[in-house]
Parts: sequence; structure tokens; C-alpha cells
Amino acid sequence: MSQALKGRLTVPGDKSVSHRALILGAMAEGRTVIENLADGEDVRSTWRCLQGLGVDIKSSADGRVTVKGSGWRGLKTPKIDLDAGNSGTTMRLMMGVIAGNPVLATLDGDDSLRRRPMARVAEPLKRMGATIDLKAGKTAPVSIRGAALKGIDFVSPVASAQVKSAVLLAGLLATGETSVTEPVLSRDHTERILPVFGGRCTREGLKVTVRGVLNLAGARLTVPGDASSAAFWVVAATIAPGSELTLSGVGVNPTRAGFLEVLRRMGAKVEVSPLKSEGEPTADLLVRPAALRAVEVVEAEVPALIDEIPILALAASQAEGTSRFRGLGELRHKESDRLVAVANLLNTLGGTASIECDDLLVTGRRGLKGAKLSAGGDHRLAMTAMIAGLITEGPVTVSDASCARISYPHFMSDLKRVCAR
Repeated sequence: MSQALKGRLTVPGDKSVSHRALILGAMAEGRTVIENLADGEDVRSTWRCLQGLGVDIKSSADGRVTVKGSGWRGLKTPKIDLDAGNSGTTMRLMMGVIAGNPVLATLDGDDSLRRRPMARVAEPLKRMGATIDLKAGKTAPVSIRGAALKGIDFVSPVASAQVKSAVLLAGLLATGETSVTEPVLSRDHTERILPVFGGRCTREGLKVTVRGVLNLAGARLTVPGDASSAAFWVVAATIAPGSELTLSGVGVNPTRAGFLEVLRRMGAKVEVSPLKSEGEPTADLLVRPAALRAVEVVEAEVPALIDEIPILALAASQAEGTSRFRGLGELRHKESDRLVAVANLLNTLGGTASIECDDLLVTGRRGLKGAKLSAGGDHRLAMTAMIAGLITEGPVTVSDASCARISYPHFMSDLKRVCAR
């Protein structure tokens, strides 16, 4: 029997924006005050790495976070290795920052992060003048000796906001101009937040450029609600009969909220009420159940919804027809081989999913069944499985459900709060 969702939720602060707010606050002169910073483990990893580099970061009783900036090339050599935990964003963005500072540092992480590719960031940073050593498999631990960098014109082989942001952050510490050209536009959070700190960037098509040797200034900013976290609730209220759920203050950056467009094509009923905001657009979302139809997601759309593929696949399992998600090769380099893991999850729950090269195919309109399973430590798979449990015949038990705290520490309590029974 399905469980309806009722009421209003405020999701955690946007994880991607939170990483960048902390990092740019550390690079700026003066004090930066951040409201609604994401409180998941990934952002805590960035926080700890910056503290290890000598940055003063404090939180207050009212939830505000204050960063006392170290200024241009003001970081200090850490006494121990910097632990990025499970966060690829932390490791890759910090590589860009450390590369332009006169320090020697090693970035490491957990077993999952040690399997993820880092050469895609290391190579352009080495071209700029940094000295970077990787393991033989081109993975972490990453040892970096910062240097006086020079700007480059980098053509990225992948559409990755992490790669782009790492190079742009290094470019702020380099002489001359640094440009990144992508095959497809990836998330533009770095470009949007830079002007808040007095930075400047220009865009021509798929090419974005920053000029270095510019002192940034501390700022005050409020982080919007995390779009990826909101996606779980949007799908949940869409597939659970009798639901009516409002999500407050969600970031709807077009390069991040591609999942909304896909769900609209599937027939979802989501009312978007824009809110006044600066830099990152935000809105309230009102979601009601809807009958869904199959959809085709093309490769060019994937960068704007890469983290939402697991929950969109669950939506596709409840749609009429067979959905195809094309060009998901980047999912193989997440916390797990997420492409295989998503297909396995749906099949374990009684759905029908298969993989053709880097495409995911999901045939819908099959009733799902309960199961006992592991998310393999992948927070997005854990949350997808728990949302599936709202509509399965029988309970879903996730043995490592606690990994959801990586991005959404209060997911379970929010789920209990909005369940109608």
C-alpha cells in the first residue's frame, strides 16, 4: 500500500553552492557570512580541508557560518594530509585552489573516492605550472606543490562542473586569462557566485574566462535549497497517490534543475513559484501526483541532471512505456558504478531495467516489491530506495541507509514528518 506525502519541506542548502561559498570565502580578503550552508558530510569535508590549510571557519548558534578569508595565495602548508572523505567536489576543487598557493599538500579520501579519476583535473593544473603527483591509476592520494601559475586556454574533453571549477579557481590565482571550453554546458555555480565576491568572468557560448591576480572581497550570501535533494521529494509526491507537497526555496538554476524539465515531459504536475533572489534563482515547488509516460533523455541533457538519474529512473519505473537515458558514462565514476547500481536497484525491487553501452533503459508500469538491500555506500541510491518504499508491496530495508547523511543528514526525519500515515 502506498503512502501519501503531505505538508511543506525545506531541503538542506545546496551542496554545490556551499562548497564554492566556503572556498571563495577562504580565498577572499575579509569576512564572509553564509546562511543556510549545507550540513552534509561532503561540505564538512571541504570545511575541514580549508581549516587544515589555515582558514578560520566558525558556525554560530543561529546557523550562520563565518569564514575569515586568507586572501590571495594566503593558504598555509597543512601539518597532515587533507581528508576529502567521500567528496569528489572537495578533492577536485581543492586541487585548483592549492595549485595556486605556495604550499605543499596531499589530498586523500575514502576507498570510494580513491577509485575516482583525478587526472582530468591534474593535467590542466600541471599545464598552468603546478606540480601534481597521482597514484599509478591516476587517482588519489593527490600530492600538490603550488606555484605561480599562468593562465591557459583549456578545452575539456568532458562536461564536468568539477573540472571546470578547479581550473577557474586556479585561474583566479594565475597571471593572465584562463579559459575553459566544454563539449556541453555543465553546472554554472562557480560563474554565478564569483561576482558575489567581486570576481569577474565572461562567457562566449561554451567558453568561460576569468582573469587572475584579482583580490576577492568577503561577502554575505544565502545558499538556496539543494535541487538534488528536492528531486527525491518531487518524484515521491508524483508517484505516491494522494500526495500534495510544497518544497520551499529550492534552487532552480537551469544548469542544475534539468530534472524538472524531464519530469514535465513525463507528465508530472509541478507548480513553480519564483522567489526574489540574487545569482542563483530559487522557487517554491508544489507537487501533486500524476500519471507518467516514458521519456527519452539525450546526452546533452545529462550534465544538468547527472545526480538525479537514480530518482528519475525510479519515476520511469512508474511510467507508461520504456524510457531511455542516453550517455550516462560519467555515472560510472561516481561513489559507485552508479549506472550499474541503478539498474540493479530497480531490478531487485521488481522493476525492469537494462544497460546498453552507456544508456539506461527502464520499462515502467510494473508494481514494485519490497526487498532487503544495500546501497553500497551511495547516498543517492539509499534515498532512491527509501522513496521507492513508499509505493512497494512490502517494506524496503536499506542496510546502509545512514550514508544518506553525506548529502542530506535529516532525510529520514523529513520522510517520517511528511508521510501522511
